[in-house]
Amino acid sequence: MANTVLIGAQWGDEGKGKIIDVLTEKVDWVVRYQGGSNAGHTVEIGSERYVLHLVPSGILRPGTRNVIGNGVVVDPLALVKELGDLEQRGVNLAGRFFLSDRAHLVMPYHSLLDASREQAASAKTKIGTTKRGIGPTYGDKAARTGLRAGDLLDELFPDLLKRRVEEANRVLGAWGEAPLDYARLLADCQAATAKLAPYITDAIPLLNEAIARNESVLFEGAQGTMLDIDFGTYPFVTSSSATAGGACTGAGVAPHRIDRVIGVVKAYTTRVGEGPFPTELTDATGELIRKIGHEFGATTGRPRRCGWFDVVVARYSAMLNGIDAWALTKLDVLDAMPVIKICTAYECAGQRLTSVPANIRQLERCTPVYEDFPGWQCKTTEATSFAELPAGAQAYVRRLEELTGVKVGILSVGPRRASTMQLWPLAG
Repeated sequence: MANTVLIGAQWGDEGKGKIIDVLTEKVDWVVRYQGGSNAGHTVEIGSERYVLHLVPSGILRPGTRNVIGNGVVVDPLALVKELGDLEQRGVNLAGRFFLSDRAHLVMPYHSLLDASREQAASAKTKIGTTKRGIGPTYGDKAARTGLRAGDLLDELFPDLLKRRVEEANRVLGAWGEAPLDYARLLADCQAATAKLAPYITDAIPLLNEAIARNESVLFEGAQGTMLDIDFGTYPFVTSSSATAGGACTGAGVAPHRIDRVIGVVKAYTTRVGEGPFPTELTDATGELIRKIGHEFGATTGRPRRCGWFDVVVARYSAMLNGIDAWALTKLDVLDAMPVIKICTAYECAGQRLTSVPANIRQLERCTPVYEDFPGWQCKTTEATSFAELPAGAQAYVRRLEELTGVKVGILSVGPRRASTMQLWPLAG
């Protein structure tokens, strides 16, 4: 299989974990390249359900090696717990899991600062953060004051941590928060280091040497294009580069090493947290989609906002990421709908827009232009090939291809591995 970047093409939660799990059958390496434990990838294998936050989804394929790249921010305590849970469920990590020594560390003070800032914000300025410290950690990275995984192995780590805790406590005090206990945090970090040390490595030569040996790499994106720090609905975004370009900087590989990009989209659209969402349904239909699709955050449990498929967002994502094929998920959620709407453009102040505007206030004023599509109102979950789908479902998929200009290469009609069909060859 070629070196592939797989990204979310909407606001995250598109079902990337499942698609990554399906693709890992044919890859040698899986690399997570951005975000942190604010992501949640859900994979169902038989009767087993796994929710992964930091560890790449390829860890569930015995022959696959997995890397947390330098672009990820890592909570060492959360990672230790996640690895321990996997080992308890029989997943072998030895020689299969690696943590970049350049990955920045999320510390408890980051989470406290994150929560304090969100709590102090007004209703209109709240971001909807998961309060897991992701933004403040990337802030320290940009300010050149962060701690990295490799620092855990340095004899000077206690001094480095002490300086950061003292600085954080001054800020926390200004917010009215209790100070952190440095000694306790140091002890927690040292306990985590004892477990993580075998996995911390310089991942850059590791990956590039693998590529030189013609081993295939799948770069696993977290969140989604519309949450990208540069290209998303700023400031209601995450703090990392969630688009395909982030794979190069977040994993340490050159652009010409990437062979293709697969974008994951739902057959409808969802969003978690605050920010504009032009096709959002706040009525009974939106609630029905949420119920049928089990649309609750894998990381936070928060109910997701649900709406119709947004072609404007999909085309924008295809352009930004250079998407070669869609992985279309959750088609089955629409099985009961008598009429399905597709947003083909926006209207704003008498103008028709066919691309996502940068101005957040303009986007908030946009109303969707819909095309009505007849529903098929029968089950798709038992289909194992495109030809077995109801004619209406086939027509819906083809219409999305036509409107977005990108073919569907993978189609999912349920949560399990077996509920996934490949519409045209993706190997090679």
